[in-house]
Amino acid sequence: MADARAGILDRIRSAVGAGPDPAADYAAIPRTYIREGNLDAEGRLRLLEERLKDYDTHVVETEAASLPRTIVSVLREHKQKKVIVADGMPREVLPSDFAFVEEHAATLDELNSCDGIVTLCAVAIAFTGSIILTHGPGEGARRLTLVPDRHLCVVRAEQIVETVPEAIARLAPFAARPLTFISGPSATADIEMTRIRGVHGPRFLDVVLVR
Repeated sequence: MADARAGILDRIRSAVGAGPDPAADYAAIPRTYIREGNLDAEGRLRLLEERLKDYDTHVVETEAASLPRTIVSVLREHKQKKVIVADGMPREVLPSDFAFVEEHAATLDELNSCDGIVTLCAVAIAFTGSIILTHGPGEGARRLTLVPDRHLCVVRAEQIVETVPEAIARLAPFAARPLTFISGPSATADIEMTRIRGVHGPRFLDVVLVR
């Protein structure tokens, strides 16, 4: 079957001749927009924090050594007890005195009834206040980040870029994967401009910024 398919494609190529090179055409597109930011690491962190808060995100800043204590503090602040943690989350990130439910062991009913989830992210964009998940280790499957009502996401300073083009460049290795862009808690408005939260994802978003 593979040989027959290859033969058919070869005959089609011979009939139509050499076509345009998509890669060359794409590379030739003029790019006059800003492709790189000029903020330093501290500036990117502050801008991201500002944008997240504009979106009604609960933001907490911490040091790497204090990350487990910060995570458990946020969970207890919101009275969360049954919390699902993404598969592949490094053990040293999680507090040892909190009993998490592993993602792979959670049923759909548990996803719907849990108090929240904890994940990592791949990239964060300071300019837009967006957090991007590639759903690799520690980032959870898409259903984990869409069904539960509250999402705690850990963002490290080195993952923050200033502009969208910089983020897209970092995400190039994941171009064939489904990606999730999160800009604050899920919210939408109907034709009467009544704002409703939680329609397309968690109603509440907690972000722990790790310096």
